Amino acid sequence: MKPRDLAELVRLPAALTVPGDTLAGAAAAGWPLGRRAWALPAASVCLYWAGMALNDYADRELDALERPERPIPSGRITPRQAVGIAGGLTVAGLVAAAAAGGRRAMQVAAPLAVTVWAYDLALKQTSLGPAAMAAARGLDVLLGAGGHRAAALPAVAVAGHTAGVTALSRGEVHGTSRAVAAGALATTLGVATLTVLPVKRGMAATAAGVLAATYAVTVGRAQAAAMDRPDGSTARRATGAGIRGLIPLQAALIARAGALGLAGALMAAGPIAKLASKVVSPT
Repeated sequence: MKPRDLAELVRLPAALTVPGDTLAGAAAAGWPLGRRAWALPAASVCLYWAGMALNDYADRELDALERPERPIPSGRITPRQAVGIAGGLTVAGLVAAAAAGGRRAMQVAAPLAVTVWAYDLALKQTSLGPAAMAAARGLDVLLGAGGHRAAALPAVAVAGHTAGVTALSRGEVHGTSRAVAAGALATTLGVATLTVLPVKRGMAATAAGVLAATYAVTVGRAQAAAMDRPDGSTARRATGAGIRGLIPLQAALIARAGALGLAGALMAAGPIAKLASKVVSPT
């Protein structure tokens, strides 16, 4: 197995959209785990990569017909290796969460890991698929807060965004429908509004507003294009924009909590993710 094969299996560039989940949750809750919260993004990334590897294992027969260039159908990675990688990364994620947040973090990390495996192995192709993926990302936000209720708003925002993107991603190969694309666009606009409405005036409000507008424009424009032309390639581009759009959304949520420097630093990951996605597809 070559490093490039592994990078394709886990959608390496997409991992840049993950650390902002736990950071947004931690910021909203007032950093309840203190300095240990900085280790939780590593746990999130491991669980995300595990989900990507497991996704390709579950889809190996379908990918043989629709995406034969993927690592498993092309023979570069065996199904057994993919499951082993997913299992190893899941254990690594749970260990990292336990080390960073103890029992409080594990009360969220364990259900998150179960949700990831349930989505890929049982729920992905059902009507519950988008909801399960949304639940996973919402739990990821709560992981950073140690399950604190103060992180409920960012968790709902990230979960809502994820549900819309996941529904749209189902049309990456054969095309989507205008109704699904319109639903994703409406969700994006609703999430952007949710992110800024409860914020008081001041620098945090201004920064959150600018970042939320950036999120709405970049993601919404691609989803509007899919609504106009619901073919597979346009849906795939909208899905990619939605994945990368998590970064400005997370930055807006972090800014509304007053962590303006962290929000700015997170935004720097956006151009890197876009450049990296040209080398290894995030979808």
